[in-house]
Amino acid sequence: QVQLVESGGGSVQAGGSLRLSCAASRYTDRINSVTWFRQAPGKEREGVAAIYISSSRTYYADSVKGRFTISQDTAKNTVYLQMNSLKPEDTAMYYCAAGVTSGVTWSYVSWYYYWGQGTQVTVSS
Repeated sequence: QVQLVESGGGSVQAGGSLRLSCAASRYTDRINSVTWFRQAPGKEREGVAAIYISSSRTYYADSVKGRFTISQDTAKNTVYLQMNSLKPEDTAMYYCAAGVTSGVTWSYVSWYYYWGQGTQVTVSS
C-alpha cells in the first residue's frame, strides 16, 4: 500500500503564497505521476497540476498557469506545489494523488489509485 501525506496548507491573504508538500511512502509500478487536485465546497474535484516522475514533465490547469509551480524531490518521494499570487477562488481542499496516467488523462480523478487526506487552503480578499 502507498500512503500520501499532504502538508503546507493554511490561510493567507490574496496575493500571498503557500507551498504544499505531498510525501509518498514509496512509489510502485502503479504510479507514474503525482497530481494535485482541489475541491471547493459544492464543486467538483479538479486537477490543478501534475508531474511525471521519470521525465519531470508537468501539466497545469489554465486557471493556475503562471502562478503555480509543481516540482519534485525524487530522493524524498515528495512533490511540491508552490502557489503564488493566490486568489480567493483558489480556496479549496487540496489533495495529492498518484497513479498511472497520460498527458491526456492527468486530470481525470478516476485514473488515480492513491489519494492523500487533503490540506485546506483558504485565501481571503
